[in-house]
Amino acid sequence: MQASSEEASEPVSTVGPTGASGSVGAISGGHESSMHSEGAHDAQTMSDLGARIREARKSKKMTLRGVAEQVGCSPSMLSKIETDQATPSLRTLHRIAAVLDTSIIHLFGSEDTGGEEITVIRHDQRPAVRVRRDGGASILLERLSPSMPDLMLSANIHTLEPGAESGGDIQHAGQEVGYVLQGKAELVVADNLYVLETGDSFYFSSNLPHRYRNLDEGVTRILWVATPATF
Repeated sequence: MQASSEEASEPVSTVGPTGASGSVGAISGGHESSMHSEGAHDAQTMSDLGARIREARKSKKMTLRGVAEQVGCSPSMLSKIETDQATPSLRTLHRIAAVLDTSIIHLFGSEDTGGEEITVIRHDQRPAVRVRRDGGASILLERLSPSMPDLMLSANIHTLEPGAESGGDIQHAGQEVGYVLQGKAELVVADNLYVLETGDSFYFSSNLPHRYRNLDEGVTRILWVATPATF
């Protein structure tokens, strides 16, 4: 649908690689070359995820031990995550965010969009965070939507290295829809297993336990949209 002249006159905010929350860079070394694929672009990977988690914990006046017990990990592991000596799995990161009463999208930081209703994120400037389970293959989450506090949905591209997985079942309020851009993945929702290939799409209620993993010998890329903006 073509926008009216009044709609088209709305200011457009362009999100750069840093946003309002500071610099971004590589969160972890290794595996970089395998993440490149047809249609993929280098993401601006968050370098201070651990510091953001620590800041969120301290703002809640919660101890390492208290958060770790609720997350289901050791205080030493949480400390390593906060100091970027370890990278959490997607499931662990989601649990940390839930315990701290925040979300992964807010850990990305809020871009300085000035409250505008239109935002553009350039293809080579997408904010991103890398997660991995037990030091294994990683999943790169590239933001397609801004990180404004009142955002009602979140959209990401999940790029899974060969062998990458989400790290166990995740459950939360909301709804999710996805489209496989490249590769082959296994999606398990409420113990129902689905093999998804390039061009397949899916939908499920987020309150159902769900997990996924890469079945392809190369990378798998999935366009993933969720509401509310949990991720």
